[in-house]
Amino acid sequence: MAMATSNASDIKIFTGLQQIAESRHYKAWLLDQFGVLHDGKQPYPGAISTLENLASRGAKMVIISNSSRRASTTLDKLKSLGFDPSLFIGAVTSGELTYQHLQRRDDPWFRVLGKTCIHMTWSDRGAISLEGLGLQVVENVEKAEFILVHGTEALGLSSGDSVSKKLEELEKILEHCAAKGIPMVVANPDFVTVEARELRIMPGTLAATYEKLGGEVKWMGKPHEIIYKAAMAMAGVDASDSIAVGDSLHHDIKGANASGIESAFITCGIHANELGLGGFGELADVSSVHALALKYDAYPSYVLPSFTW
Repeated sequence: MAMATSNASDIKIFTGLQQIAESRHYKAWLLDQFGVLHDGKQPYPGAISTLENLASRGAKMVIISNSSRRASTTLDKLKSLGFDPSLFIGAVTSGELTYQHLQRRDDPWFRVLGKTCIHMTWSDRGAISLEGLGLQVVENVEKAEFILVHGTEALGLSSGDSVSKKLEELEKILEHCAAKGIPMVVANPDFVTVEARELRIMPGTLAATYEKLGGEVKWMGKPHEIIYKAAMAMAGVDASDSIAVGDSLHHDIKGANASGIESAFITCGIHANELGLGGFGELADVSSVHALALKYDAYPSYVLPSFTW
């Protein structure tokens, strides 16, 4: 599929979404959540009213997230933060895609995956349920047929509980898994995420480590086309009528490029420090944006300081 934008000099820097909405009518807006709509703890200033403005123009809005949780959990989380779930036609998360593929087993790769797994999950953030998947969690690598990575804080136990683990301890387990040659499914491809302006290590970091160890990884979200195709199918649109909005050049923007979708890069998220930004809504320097786009080989159609109208 053709790249949507392939040159750093083509990037348009705007101050608000209104300029994009008035310059072109996109039928579907595929919206990242962390670093765009909220910081994990509270909505960003203007995010809720901006969604309302888009909805009033007839835009179909889909949450497209590398969250390891199910789509319904993501919408519940947004509601708890003050967002109106009825503004979205739905959510597509990497966790939902992972669950569906593990349950259906209609994809050839998943069909031969096996049922016993090492499970890396969350503890402080709340463990991920595997109910309904018919999986057996094992603690012994020798008994595992694959690795399932939902989080970076804990190791799942066969009892259904989990035990907290440091990142280094999980990486040591991955060394044993790589030596055995078993595949990994990563239900959240993010390397880091924004949480109340702090960056936290995410499952994609473990997956990247596993690939360096020679392991095979099935990436279930951005920047891979699987999640964009699912979101466009949900909205009933094709790439030419869609725009993706996100704060990660590697995940959101590179994924949009690969899927032939135009994109808007929000600079107040995970790249804020790289761009030398101090406060919310601060405009990024044009040359800094171009340099970062070249570094990540990811080219947004538009650049905005924040998700504001």
